[in-house]
Amino acid sequence: MTDNPGVIVAAITPRGTRGGADLGAAFDLLDYWCAAGVGGIALFGATGEYPALTFDERTRLLSLAAKRTRVPLFAGVGSASLDASLALAHEALAAGVVGILLPPPHFFRYEQDDIREFYLEFAAEMGDGAAMFLSSAPSGASGMAVETALGLLQTGRFAGIEDASGSQESFACLMAAASEGSFRVMVGDDALFTSARRAGASAISPVACAVPELIVALDRAIAAGNQQEAGRLDEMLQEFIGWMRQFPQPAVVKVATGLRGLKTGPLAVPLPPGKQRKLDEFREWFQGWLPSV
Repeated sequence: MTDNPGVIVAAITPRGTRGGADLGAAFDLLDYWCAAGVGGIALFGATGEYPALTFDERTRLLSLAAKRTRVPLFAGVGSASLDASLALAHEALAAGVVGILLPPPHFFRYEQDDIREFYLEFAAEMGDGAAMFLSSAPSGASGMAVETALGLLQTGRFAGIEDASGSQESFACLMAAASEGSFRVMVGDDALFTSARRAGASAISPVACAVPELIVALDRAIAAGNQQEAGRLDEMLQEFIGWMRQFPQPAVVKVATGLRGLKTGPLAVPLPPGKQRKLDEFREWFQGWLPSV
C-alpha cells in the first residue's frame, strides 16, 4: 500500500440520462485527474453518491477503473448492511485497490456500541491482509465518536481512518494518537486540507474533482515550505468551499466539473428555483475565478 499518496480525489460518479453510472464519462474523469498529477483516487465515497448506485454498477466501474488508472485506487464499500459491505470489499480487493474505506451503515442511525460491533465483525470476516480504513462521514451516515474510532484503531485491525467530520479538534486527537501508533489519518474535508497536509496526513479531496490543479499546487507549495503561495491558494480553496456549503453535496463539485468540459450528468436531486438561481451565480463566479487558479 502507498504510505502517503498525498492528494487523493474524492471522486464523483457521473450519471447517464437514465440515472445509472456513465462509464465513458467516468473514464474521462479518471484520465483528467491522473493528468493533473493527483496521488490517488477514492471511488464511491460520499462525494460519489454511493447509495444511488447498484452493486453491479459499483463493481463494474471499479474493475474497469483499476485497469485504466495510473494511480492508486481506494474504494468506498459503504452500504446499508454488513453483508453488502463485505461483498463490496471482496470485489474491491479482487480489483486491486490499495485501501478500503468503510463508513458506518447508512439510512438508520446507530449508537456507538452498534458502530463498534459492526466494524469488529467486518474486520473478523475480512481477516488479515486487507488495508481497511474507518470512514467517519457524519453527513451521510451515523457519526463516529473520536473515542470509538480510537478504540477500533487500537485493535490493530485497521490501517487508519478517513476523518470527514471537519472538526479540527477531532483531527488533532487522531493525529496525536497516530504519532504513537501504527495507523494513518486521512482528512476528508477540504476545509482542513492545508492543516492536514502540513501535519503529514493524507487528504481525500472533493474539490480536487473540479479543480485538481488548485489542490495539487497547494499541496506542492506546502511541501516546499512556500508559505506565501500556500496561503494564497488556501484562500482560493476556502472561497470554493464557501460556495459548496450553500448547496446539497456534491452539487457544486459536479457543476464545476461540468464547467471544465467534462460530462457529469444531472444532479441526483433537483434544486428548488431559489437554489437554481444561486447556482447560476456560482457558474458566473466560477468562470471568472478559474483563470486565477
